[in-house]
Amino acid sequence: MRVLHLFCLLAIVFGCQAADLKWWQTASFYQIYPRSFKDSDGDGVGDLKGITEQLPYLKEIGITATWLSPIFTSPMADFGYDVANLTEIDPIFGTMEDFEALIEKAKALGVKIILDFVPNHTSDECEWFIKSAARDPEYKDFYVWHPGKIVNGVRQPPTNWISVFRGSMWTWNEQRQEYYLHQFHAKQPDLNYRNPKVMEMMKDVFRFWLRRGVSGFRVDAVPHTFEISPDADGNYPDEPRNPNVNDPEDYEYFQHIYTTNQPETIDMVYQLRQVLEEMDQELGGDDRIIMTEAYAPLDVIMQYYGNGTHNGAQIPFNFQLISNLNKNSNAYHYDELINIWLKAMPEGKTANWVLGNHDQSRFGSRLGEDRIDIINTLLLTLPGCSITYNGEEIGMTDVWISWEETVDPQACQSNPENYERLTRDPVRTPFHWSDNNFAGFTDGNSTWLPVADNYKSVNVKRERGITYSHLNVYKQLQNLRREPTFQGGASEVKALSENTLAIKRSLAGYPTYVVLLNINDSVESLNLNSAFFGLSSSLEYVVVTDRSPRRKGDLAHTDSITLMPKEAVVLKTV
Repeated sequence: MRVLHLFCLLAIVFGCQAADLKWWQTASFYQIYPRSFKDSDGDGVGDLKGITEQLPYLKEIGITATWLSPIFTSPMADFGYDVANLTEIDPIFGTMEDFEALIEKAKALGVKIILDFVPNHTSDECEWFIKSAARDPEYKDFYVWHPGKIVNGVRQPPTNWISVFRGSMWTWNEQRQEYYLHQFHAKQPDLNYRNPKVMEMMKDVFRFWLRRGVSGFRVDAVPHTFEISPDADGNYPDEPRNPNVNDPEDYEYFQHIYTTNQPETIDMVYQLRQVLEEMDQELGGDDRIIMTEAYAPLDVIMQYYGNGTHNGAQIPFNFQLISNLNKNSNAYHYDELINIWLKAMPEGKTANWVLGNHDQSRFGSRLGEDRIDIINTLLLTLPGCSITYNGEEIGMTDVWISWEETVDPQACQSNPENYERLTRDPVRTPFHWSDNNFAGFTDGNSTWLPVADNYKSVNVKRERGITYSHLNVYKQLQNLRREPTFQGGASEVKALSENTLAIKRSLAGYPTYVVLLNINDSVESLNLNSAFFGLSSSLEYVVVTDRSPRRKGDLAHTDSITLMPKEAVVLKTV
């Protein structure tokens, strides 16, 4: 009994055995932006058959599950985030049969499919909205409507609220003779979650896709789903000014204390998790998961995990790194951002790390192309699960796109002087499969967004043949990630100097690993014995990058390690 008791204590101190973990707790997730991943029919837009064709690539690079940006019927005012029918596939992406073929092949390969779920709004071409505008008794309160206010004999929007896509959050509907709320584009009217029928309809959407084999959902724009309750007269308060912004059309012109992060959003996540748990009982098999997108204060994000009574999202996206790191960040800043999440996370929950997505500048552009291997090493060696945005494993970077070529509505609603600050097109360009025409993305004559000029040197085909390419470093890290120490081991993350970040991963009975990242341009000399307890006198290099003078299998003295500028390495105890 004493031996068993000691073993349990060691498990707590040193981490959990991988066998004790759910599939998602150490998963490598991969976001596919379907319009830009692979075009199978030559129309210049990616599709489901293209994704299905390239699923073996996901297996090759060690991906556990992929989440697809929206593939549902849509007029594409916001490229699929304006959903007209939540249970149909848009013809631009294919058919329901194509989706079923995707699920079948993914299952055969052992890659899970996660769908993007957009709860905050629909398209104004959705049947629900059309019926609501017509005051259909069943749907009249499905959206947020208001007659506006009369000022000096002129009807005006009910509040000063500004939309994410610039301009008023309120648009007049002639048929209904009322304003409707839209936190994003005018073609994306907000659903009214204070009507319980709306929540029940959205739960049914969850059930529909779960029964068709998906493994969960990434839930979009969660903080926007509720606005403050109207007062007894049905009116809403104005939001206070943000004195740091002077453009009255800009979203940041006001502080969004009444239109984001309302307490009810947390309960909505709990209710959706309950649906997943019910479906787990009905369908059996592996856990189904929720990943929530919420740019919100840390204390709010932590509530998404659950509250001790209710379970929440397994993976509330961690945007600490994507939001706060920049080219001038030093190792102490990296250390702070990583540890603030690990310390704030409720006991027994799983960390996650996000460094890229379809809304943010690619990290090679944001943090520097010479840090691409550093960032992928960081992403794949921290505890918990990782999320990679398609293309960042091969080092794709932002593509400059002219005002004339710009299609992102967030930018198109601005002007030629300001659009570059707002556009998300540069991170959504076609994936680079090869050095063939249009980077092997399409056999057609054009692409919906321009292909990057550097595709002949940055592509999957070329990088497969280069030992220390971004792709092959990424694949080495994914192989290492399967080791028990990385699956269930304890972690210690600390800055060793202004330039060097270190991650120690340890698990009783297995090798201890030390990840070293030199994020700047100095040569760094390190004594790891002064930083970490319990290392062996020698360490073996197990992953190196093209910045490294050492090679895999080389040995180093633990008290005397040299890191070259922008070098990333992984070592293990001997």
